[in-house]
Amino acid sequence: MNPSSINSLLLFLMLLFVASEAGFLQHKQDILVYNDLQAGTNLTLHCKSKDDELGIHVLTYQGNPFEFKFRPHFFGVTLFYCSMEWNGVVHRFDIYDYKKDFDKCVFCLWNIKATGPCMLNYSTSKYDICYPWKTTV
Repeated sequence: MNPSSINSLLLFLMLLFVASEAGFLQHKQDILVYNDLQAGTNLTLHCKSKDDELGIHVLTYQGNPFEFKFRPHFFGVTLFYCSMEWNGVVHRFDIYDYKKDFDKCVFCLWNIKATGPCMLNYSTSKYDICYPWKTTV
């Protein structure tokens, strides 16, 4: 490879990195999950994606949230899914699906209720974007 090609490649990689860090490719998502089950009920949360294992976290009722941040994949295929357990029962939900959530929030706040997860709706200032638990076949 000649020096001119190497310089061009390095310049391209540097510009790509700067564009990525400046947020030109995709904005960073911030997800916060709160336990809103009932007083005295802990929520055990285990979230991951195809590439990231976020670990197991125990959330107390209306206590500190579980938070994670990421930059969505350039091609819009980002998916984070979680298992949520309390009182010996496990539920599943896709806490972030690019196709469903990208236009709804950058700072995504979730309240986990027994009936399903509810996201903060910035238009109404209420947790009224609610979904049922994912059924497994």
